[in-house]
Amino acid sequence: MDLKIKDVAELLNVSEITVRRWITDSRIPYYRLNHQFRFSRNEIENWMLSCKQFPGFTLGVAEPFQERLGTQQFSLYRAIHKGGVYKDVPGTTKEEVIQAAVERISADICLDAEVITELLLDREKLMSTALSNGVAVPHTRDFLLQESFDVVAVVFPEQPIDYGALDAEPVDILFFLFACDDKRHLHLLAKLAHLSSREENLAYLRTHPSKDQLLEHIKQWEMGLRECAKV
Repeated sequence: MDLKIKDVAELLNVSEITVRRWITDSRIPYYRLNHQFRFSRNEIENWMLSCKQFPGFTLGVAEPFQERLGTQQFSLYRAIHKGGVYKDVPGTTKEEVIQAAVERISADICLDAEVITELLLDREKLMSTALSNGVAVPHTRDFLLQESFDVVAVVFPEQPIDYGALDAEPVDILFFLFACDDKRHLHLLAKLAHLSSREENLAYLRTHPSKDQLLEHIKQWEMGLRECAKV
């Protein structure tokens, strides 16, 4: 998928000026087509995962993540509402935890557990989906949902696991991301990266809240993003 500067700015919730600055500094993967800048969805995704936190913070840009109006409003709240919270998922390796989690998640979203597991593990072989701070966002390269909604399933394993993260921290919080198209996938990935860059959010997640409790926390957090967008 070819993305323009405007698309990348909207997906990562930064200004077009910031994206152009990243291009000038060669901090973001891009290419030129007919004298215009273009971006690959897969390259942008890998770039985001390779950053230890949300790009706007790791690349020295003091620009807050601001919620756009429209379909992005409360997008994470809605995705987790469709997904759920799964606690005490067994496994001592990344592969075991993914398989055990998918067995529980797949029944709730009506997808084949073996197929999802295989696709998720294939993605992990390309590059670890760990962010940093003990958080990972397992996802596939394919869009499996036929409906026009996204799903985020929050998984707490029984014990922290080695996930091949750049910061070498074991992972104890996983957000399984199933989006229905490219743009919503990247938007939710950026939002999850920003969520997990905040110490207060990580501390709350590690209390292992129920689905209702987590949804209330996410709703208040996303309301704060929307208020920033009005300023």
